[in-house]
Amino acid sequence: MARHPATLPRASEPPPSPEKATLAARRLNRSAGTLAASVLFDSAVEHYRGDFENRAMYTPIVTSALALAVSAHGTFDKSPAAHRMRDGVYLLTGVVGLIGTGFHVWNVIQKPGRFIWQNLFYGAPLGAPMAIGLSGLLGFFSERVRDTPIGRTPRLFGLPAGRVIGAVSGAGMVGTTAEAGLLHFRGSFHDPFMALPVTMPPAAAAALTNASLGAAHTDRRLTRWWLRATAIMGVSGTVFHAIGVGRDMDGWRNIQQNLLNGPPIPAPPAFTGLALAGLAALDLMEDDSDV
Repeated sequence: MARHPATLPRASEPPPSPEKATLAARRLNRSAGTLAASVLFDSAVEHYRGDFENRAMYTPIVTSALALAVSAHGTFDKSPAAHRMRDGVYLLTGVVGLIGTGFHVWNVIQKPGRFIWQNLFYGAPLGAPMAIGLSGLLGFFSERVRDTPIGRTPRLFGLPAGRVIGAVSGAGMVGTTAEAGLLHFRGSFHDPFMALPVTMPPAAAAALTNASLGAAHTDRRLTRWWLRATAIMGVSGTVFHAIGVGRDMDGWRNIQQNLLNGPPIPAPPAFTGLALAGLAALDLMEDDSDV
């Protein structure tokens, strides 16, 4: 859909820049793609370990691959208008995330004892499907930001887009932290670095939530710093997990077994994807004269 001219703001205020809205949308596409890539490889490994016992276990692999493809397209698309195919894929991805969460909860409650530690540690991970759901949601938001009419500031549900995306990204970071905390607790935090995913992201989420819900025109430099550090931590976590796999018996020579039973290499970049969304949200807030 093409943008339509709208009433310009008062002469004392610079008109909102459509180029900045498009740039923020492309950054959100990149965030959605990062989350989709993390889910694609992580779910492929985990569901392969489960021998694809349920045919529905192929679904997140297909949808995350589609989300990754359209996110790559959106990242390089400079058009100031939403794309129907991207919209459709992102909506499908969000729905799959919700349904997948239901499947995983059902998997846990079907086991004896239901929500006991044993089942939470070794059953289907409750929070994992929401990562692909967040990919779809952030991607859908990116298309709404991109489709902002000329002369207007991006809005979602009648609210400033930066604030909405910031709040969603902060909540996503808290959920991802809970998932990482559960698995690192299972590993007894045997490495001091295992504390980073349960300390840095919550601090970034708190700062981002404060920026999203707090007063307008505040100094958000510390929030931006925390988000950048969290994004780097997500990439670094992949390296740490790869080292963990290499330390298992026979290391990379026994890759099939160690990759299935070692720390999940593709999981940490989920933090990177959410941090990138938070940075895009801050950019939108700074470009909005009312925020």
